[in-house]
Amino acid sequence: MLTLVPTPPKSLGDYAAVVGADVIDRLRQRAAPFKGARILNINSTAFGGGVAELLNTQVPLMRDLGIDAEWRLIQAPDEFFMVTKAMHNALQGGPVSWTSEMQGLYRAVSEDNAEAFDDSSYDFVIVHDSQPAAILTELIEDRGSKPGKWVWRCHIDLTEPFEPVWHFVKPLVENYDASIFTLPEYVRPGLYVPHIAIIPPSIDPLAIKNIPMDGAMVDEVMRRYMIDTTRPLVVQVSRFDPWKDPLGVIDAYRIAREQVPGLQLALIASMAHDDPEGWDYYTKTEEHRQGDPDIFLLSNLQDVGALGVNAFQRAAGVVVQKSIREGFGLVVSEAMWKGKPVIGSDVGGIRLQIIDGETGFLVDDVDGCAKRIVDLLSDHEEAMEMGRVARAFVKERFLSTREIDDHLALFEVLR
Repeated sequence: MLTLVPTPPKSLGDYAAVVGADVIDRLRQRAAPFKGARILNINSTAFGGGVAELLNTQVPLMRDLGIDAEWRLIQAPDEFFMVTKAMHNALQGGPVSWTSEMQGLYRAVSEDNAEAFDDSSYDFVIVHDSQPAAILTELIEDRGSKPGKWVWRCHIDLTEPFEPVWHFVKPLVENYDASIFTLPEYVRPGLYVPHIAIIPPSIDPLAIKNIPMDGAMVDEVMRRYMIDTTRPLVVQVSRFDPWKDPLGVIDAYRIAREQVPGLQLALIASMAHDDPEGWDYYTKTEEHRQGDPDIFLLSNLQDVGALGVNAFQRAAGVVVQKSIREGFGLVVSEAMWKGKPVIGSDVGGIRLQIIDGETGFLVDDVDGCAKRIVDLLSDHEEAMEMGRVARAFVKERFLSTREIDDHLALFEVLR
């Protein structure tokens, strides 16, 4: 069988203090018909990305609802992840060299993982993104049928995919019983799947990354990483990836620093094993830093884990998410939940979270980003009020309990 990812138990009752007991009661009532149902999530990595964060919460909470939920990983060589990273870039609009050799490797690894799928008793199987997408096709071709209902969840921005790669992926997706997208505009014209669900991602308010943290602990973490807590700080939390535009963030920081003396910038990342491009882009970002001692490039390799990200977001005067493309961007809601104003690019799922001028600012370029950094650091009262509104907005729309409710609604349609 595919590799099982263990997750620690969580109790929905603990979330009542955040979302209200009535929300938890409604979830339990909705989940009652699925008590004992077997649900499997499949993806490619247990850490380092938004999908892993989502599953670390959703799987144990579904278990608490009486659902037999599991999370398993595909197994693949490094060359496979080079191919799937190219697919990821292409599906978000980047032209790539898409060769028959790449397609052959992808299908061969998918076939191996389908052969490892030896349990036919699942009621629902949710497959995340492109890495494991072909497993269902291989199962059908090999066995002539599939166990349970299968759902393909797309976490990326599909508005303008590189067509040769999309034409390769599309027939794989059309074998599924349903597909989940973050926004309606991500659904490609001509995609024929019996059910389409629009389910934005969510954050876990009780995860270590999001729990309350007092100022003394925040300062202690900042000192550990040589951040001067007496000077303003801008933070972006993202992979080192061209789609996250860390080079553009550095450029905006340099412009803003001309009007905000002593400004510091921290780029925080998590290096994931299914992202081989990350190291190359880290090197590019380091070169673009040009030795500036006030620009900090940090990751899980410097032990900046969930607690560290929590501290950096709370220490920031401004949080930035200057993505070129963004399926959703969990880090936006994470920062907003902490009462921080976020400056985000006017793209994809960031638009779903930031109401321009109310819960943050949407920008189109480096100059616009720099201007908003200066504006927010210059007007503390505006930043505080924007952060207050942002937190309330996240509570209403982007917490884990809402996403689980959306999944239950889809299961009701599929059963």
